[in-house]
Amino acid sequence: MPRAIRKVTIWSRARKTARGAANTDGTAAVEFALLLPVMITLFFGVVESSMALICRSDVSLMAATAGDLIAQANTASTADLSNIYSAAGTVLYPYYDPGTIGSQKPTIRITAVNDDGSGAANGNKLTGKVAWTCTQTGSGTLTPATRAANETVTLPQPLMTENGSVIIAEIAYSYASPTTKVITGPINFTNNFYAKPRRVQQLAAPTGGCP
Repeated sequence: MPRAIRKVTIWSRARKTARGAANTDGTAAVEFALLLPVMITLFFGVVESSMALICRSDVSLMAATAGDLIAQANTASTADLSNIYSAAGTVLYPYYDPGTIGSQKPTIRITAVNDDGSGAANGNKLTGKVAWTCTQTGSGTLTPATRAANETVTLPQPLMTENGSVIIAEIAYSYASPTTKVITGPINFTNNFYAKPRRVQQLAAPTGGCP
């Protein structure tokens, strides 16, 4: 092949190669544009799911806190229950902040269930009757929605002893994601905690009534 023709051929190939490279300059930008919505969704999904799981864990801890505090009392008063509501509520910070306008407080219900005399003597029992119940109304929805005195309660395990009592702390909180990109609606987190009074067999109704 003559040298002149060879130079023209090499130059043509070089131009085609350069033109092909130039044609791929926008590929990265197009791929990034296609992947960006997916990446953003994944990012918000991880963040929102993590925050929701932390809040769910806090609701469980809150139920344990309320149940443990009331179980340590030998008598209860209106002020005691108010303090328990406040102490349990601090567990939900920053999801619930009493100092922030519009911050929704959790629903807290504390119920004393006494032995109703049913079941085998000296053996743990599954049922009891509501002696008293107090509720702090909040954003969450409890199941059942209400409890009443002398209502029969079936416990999840045979926790009731003869002439004994079981304290039930029920928590419900309506969680709303701060970004609402993936979790768009509220989630009703609930948890129940069961404890036995430590100093008395049966905890009397709070003096002064419910807060």
